[in-house]
Amino acid sequence: MARTRSLANLTAGLGIASLIALALSHLALTDIWHAEGDLTLEWNVLRVSALVFTAFILSTFASLKAISRT
Repeated sequence: MARTRSLANLTAGLGIASLIALALSHLALTDIWHAEGDLTLEWNVLRVSALVFTAFILSTFASLKAISRT
């Protein structure tokens, strides 16, 4: 039960991080669309956001698996 609770907390935290990453991705894509100067930071924001989204999805599946066992 403690593992399920910790997975739920992890998933909730990653959900909040995903919302922040979504907003930052929108801003980065807007800068890329407008062809701002150096876009290295914007592409790195998108890479980190993809990692956050992937971690959130994986933790969601792990949480669902843990909940289904109880």
